[in-house]
Amino acid sequence: MSSAPSVAPPSEETGSTRLIIGSIGTLLLLASLDQTIVSTALPTIVADLGGLEHLSWVVTAYILASTIVAPLYGKIGDLYGRRNTIFVSVGLFLLGSALCGLANSMTFLILARALQGLGGGGLFVLALSVVGDVIPAKDRGKVQGIFAAVFSVSSVIGPLIGGWFVEAFSWHWIFYINIPLGALAVLGFGIAFKPTGRRVKHAIDWWGALALSVALATLTLVTSLGGSSFDWASPEILGLAALSLASFALFVFIETKASEPILPLGLFKMNVFWATSLIGFAVGAAMFGAITFLPIYLQIAKGVTPTVSGLMLIPMTFGILTSSTVAGRYMGKTGKYRLLPIIGTSFMALGMVLMSTIDTQTHAALFSAYLATFGFGMGCIFPVVTTAVQNAVPREQLGTATAAGLLFRQVGGSLAVAAFGALFTSRLGAAIGGSVEYSGEIGPQMLHGLPEEAKTMIAGAVVNAIHPIFWAAAGLAVFGLIISLILEEIPLINRTVPKGE
Repeated sequence: MSSAPSVAPPSEETGSTRLIIGSIGTLLLLASLDQTIVSTALPTIVADLGGLEHLSWVVTAYILASTIVAPLYGKIGDLYGRRNTIFVSVGLFLLGSALCGLANSMTFLILARALQGLGGGGLFVLALSVVGDVIPAKDRGKVQGIFAAVFSVSSVIGPLIGGWFVEAFSWHWIFYINIPLGALAVLGFGIAFKPTGRRVKHAIDWWGALALSVALATLTLVTSLGGSSFDWASPEILGLAALSLASFALFVFIETKASEPILPLGLFKMNVFWATSLIGFAVGAAMFGAITFLPIYLQIAKGVTPTVSGLMLIPMTFGILTSSTVAGRYMGKTGKYRLLPIIGTSFMALGMVLMSTIDTQTHAALFSAYLATFGFGMGCIFPVVTTAVQNAVPREQLGTATAAGLLFRQVGGSLAVAAFGALFTSRLGAAIGGSVEYSGEIGPQMLHGLPEEAKTMIAGAVVNAIHPIFWAAAGLAVFGLIISLILEEIPLINRTVPKGE
């Protein structure tokens, strides 16, 4: 059962609450930054390390790893408290960041990104769960709106920092920037968020976590390798698909028997939980799948620098900032949320349809308007899915439900980046053919040494390869719209719990 309503924290705790929120915002910035900071550097990274066919895995490895561990972090945070769990998460994230900066091969970088994701998954889940600990439900929309703004700011800071470091220093430095931010966040959080001192023995659902990890990893491999590295009907793809299905079935069986299930199946009986999870899946797939390939279009098809390509993504952030702020205030004032994902998914679908019309001659103003439309839609959704779920579930399942909701968004992003990456490289390779030796070295530097005819041909091939991605993202947004129409609305209540739990 839900915990009884209680008054908001006393005024003397306001300072520590603000420090907690500031520290958590920094942690969320770290995690979200590393989903975007590599985007403008991807062409340069591929040109340096080789392996165009592995381009999407620089993003996918991080998202997939963070997705796999998210439910585990949520459960451990619920069972043992979030303070120490956050310290572990940050430690893994910073170690992975350091190794990414030292990478001298694509394989090393992808493995380091996976380690980084093992920490990043905890940052997402625990940051959002701590909000549920220290902020009353009716006010969480405002804070989630702030966090959505942090996420959107990272979508600009990430590409800008990535582009600037690539041009001024080297792409290795885009990962080292995490270290001082991480140290600052840990210091502030450790000071403000005090432990309760309670320790209770529980049974962790390790077998469930393992089954879910295998299921998600193999499913991502199927979407990434199918139709590109291997035929869809090949033994390798069919074997991976069978293993994925078997692992999912085993996971469901384990969850029905586990005393402390990593993902309680009873949550799926709640309309708010499964509806927001599906919306999160669609939005995550559309967002990560589409945004990952925009810098390639800008740098290769339009010929702009990495820094300029980061600047050209600012309109999307403006849209997210505007709508997330309005959405947070709307929820805080009315206690309602159902209308917001309906508006958000509609604008996302419209933005992606408009993006499907871009070509090498598209004016910057039009491109900005299309991106702002898409961003406005995303900003309407970000504060809703977490706030609605945290308001609907019992206190003891707060972290687990938050993690599960994030799981679906990350799974959507991981699958979309993998699938869209395979689609993009396949179409690009078919369009270019043997005209230009591009494999492993397509990037801004490569273009400088080519004749104009070759540059024009490659630019057209990139445009041709990216259009289907936008159409697929639009379809995902429409799916999210359909689910939004059947989302139930539970009025946001003003409840909180003691700090540090």
